[in-house]
Amino acid sequence: MPVKNRIADLLPEITAWRRDFHAHPELLFDVQRTAARVAELCRAFGCDEVAEGIGRTGVVAVIRGKSDTAGRVIGLRADMDALPIIEQTGVDYASTVPGKMHACGHDGHTSMLLGAAKYLAETRNFDGTAVCIFQPAEEGGGGGREMCADGMMDRFGIQEVYGMHNMPGIPVGAFAIRAGAMMAAADQFEIVLTGKGGHAAKPHDCIDTVVVAAQIIVALQTIASRGVDPLKQVVVSVCTVATDSTAHNVIPQVVKMKGTVRTMDFAVQNYVERRVAEIAAGVALALGAVAVVTYHRGYPVTVNAEENTRFAADVAEAISGRVDRETAPLMGAEDFSFMLMERPGAYIFVGNGDTAMVHHPAYNFDDEAIPFGSSWYAGMVETRMPG
Repeated sequence: MPVKNRIADLLPEITAWRRDFHAHPELLFDVQRTAARVAELCRAFGCDEVAEGIGRTGVVAVIRGKSDTAGRVIGLRADMDALPIIEQTGVDYASTVPGKMHACGHDGHTSMLLGAAKYLAETRNFDGTAVCIFQPAEEGGGGGREMCADGMMDRFGIQEVYGMHNMPGIPVGAFAIRAGAMMAAADQFEIVLTGKGGHAAKPHDCIDTVVVAAQIIVALQTIASRGVDPLKQVVVSVCTVATDSTAHNVIPQVVKMKGTVRTMDFAVQNYVERRVAEIAAGVALALGAVAVVTYHRGYPVTVNAEENTRFAADVAEAISGRVDRETAPLMGAEDFSFMLMERPGAYIFVGNGDTAMVHHPAYNFDDEAIPFGSSWYAGMVETRMPG
């Protein structure tokens, strides 16, 4: 099962969709143009049902096979949203919207799934039902969570679900996947320190929140270096520090810090949440200040089910012959994790060649990856539910 000939023939059409999406990026749930175009195309393909407004602005397209003797239903997911980045690619289809860019390749994901949907609607050479999921707000908005909360899995009878993401640095046509934890949970925290402000020339009359913040930043690094098993993955990063004063000679009354925590294990995630609060409060107390910690759990760990991962890798192997089945886990996060918490499935990377990394203003999706991605989506349906 190499790249499907029909999908290869569709490459110019799919590329045109992709470049149109790229030129008109939209953020988070505000993807009305993209979602409307997706729904329009799916109806033109002859999909049996096209539902809009799932999880606010998501689109779901249902395609029934020639038969349905087993009653199987497979979900295929792509994300639609862009990023608040100023594009620096110089391509002739670059973003026409100032400050917005498809810098993560979601335009490519959406187009690859549309290509698979057109192929599946034409051929219907499978026994069961394919559900194509076009999701908003992956980039921090939790669109996958919202679609699940909207009852998507039960409404469309989805039994297992699969997703894909392009990956720069992997050759075009190659795939990478692993069973178990593949991408990290991403949590956020904010620490507000209150001390006693005053003149910088009289620090003995103050409680210096900058010094307290510095001590807390250093102490938080002991969570990874001394609190967690070295064989477990954890990242604790303080990324912003802001005072309530900008003067060179004022010790600020208040300092606010924000950061992120990345973990691959639920027990480690629980431990880190507790220790961030304990360390901040304890260091502040020792130095005479007060720390208020707000901890927010973001995207969960993306966990691939073992059997589904093996199957997804087998389909990729049949398409290109190049699959890394034990790719290293990444500390980036992915809200497809919410769908995998509701149904078994797997998430796979498809190669995007030698380009800037995702979330970089010079990133560009390689259209030569489209036949491989679309063939994998379609192959998951035809191979998992043979007609």
